[in-house]
Amino acid sequence: KIVVMNVPAELKYTKDHEWIKIDGNVATIGITDFAQGELGDIVYVEIETEGEELPSEEVFGTVEAVKTVSDLFMPMAGEVIEVN
Repeated sequence: KIVVMNVPAELKYTKDHEWIKIDGNVATIGITDFAQGELGDIVYVEIETEGEELPSEEVFGTVEAVKTVSDLFMPMAGEVIEVN
């Protein structure tokens, strides 16, 4: 089976399957296509760290899927300013 993944060149990737896109002094964080595929159907995302400054590799939220719950890790130190 061949799996085609979307891997945009402007994104940086972590070992924990998060990605980060930096635009000036704002970074957008998400999870990779691979992580989404491994999780299966995502039913809930919980991020309660909005407004907090967190160090790199700190847990900033969780993704709940039908199969499991996975932690989301900060790919770099910074403040969580907005959740979408």
